[in-house]
Amino acid sequence: MAEQVVIEKASSFMDPFKGVLLTYLIPESCYDELFLNFNFLHVPCLKILLSKGLGIAIILGSMMVKLPQILKMMGAKSGEGLSFQSVLLELLAITGTMAYSIANKFPFSAWGEVLFLMLQTVTIGFLIQHYGGRSGRGFLFLIVYFGLLVVVLSPVTPMSVVTTLQAFNLPAVIVSRLIQAATNFRNGHTGQLSAISVFLLFAGSLARIFTSLQETGDALMAFTYVISSACNGIIALQVLYYWNSSAERKKKKKKKKRE
Repeated sequence: MAEQVVIEKASSFMDPFKGVLLTYLIPESCYDELFLNFNFLHVPCLKILLSKGLGIAIILGSMMVKLPQILKMMGAKSGEGLSFQSVLLELLAITGTMAYSIANKFPFSAWGEVLFLMLQTVTIGFLIQHYGGRSGRGFLFLIVYFGLLVVVLSPVTPMSVVTTLQAFNLPAVIVSRLIQAATNFRNGHTGQLSAISVFLLFAGSLARIFTSLQETGDALMAFTYVISSACNGIIALQVLYYWNSSAERKKKKKKKKRE
């Protein structure tokens, strides 16, 4: 009897949150298990809750993950140290993941961040061209990319093409990061590369390994994020390695301006 009273009180307390929890985080069976039966050690439900929570956190974080990079470029009015070829390959990987996820009807929480990453990456690509004195090429790049995106996401594109695009993610991610790593190595510094954006991308790709396995069960997507994490880790290590040289370079530039 006492147990029934506790369950009823818990149910009335959780009622205002039930709709949100069932819509975005957990199925009804897990809602009952965790919040009515207080079985907080129910592993399958905890995995679902953790995966959904991480997915939503990644999506929210992705809205701003490359914003520090964009602001840094705009503040310096320079795209120094950033590779446009790397941006193009990254866009190929992002577009492939988005098209593959939409075609397979994966939940938005499993891939939503790529939408915001795409918009920010396109902006960075345009700024590289703009600050390099090639604004016309920058606008052409925007028109061509969004035109191709509409075609890829439309029903006209066969599923086999979408799957091939997703398969190309691995080489695209690897080559894009290696190009950026080579640029950093050649310059001896990371230029206008934002440390905040680099570390957020690294953390996000690591978390996506778990959420991909949990929410989609798609080995291809999960393996893509494993490779992406390793490549993002290389760039993150370079940011740490060149930290002092980048700081010294900024001091020298300030001295030259004063002179």
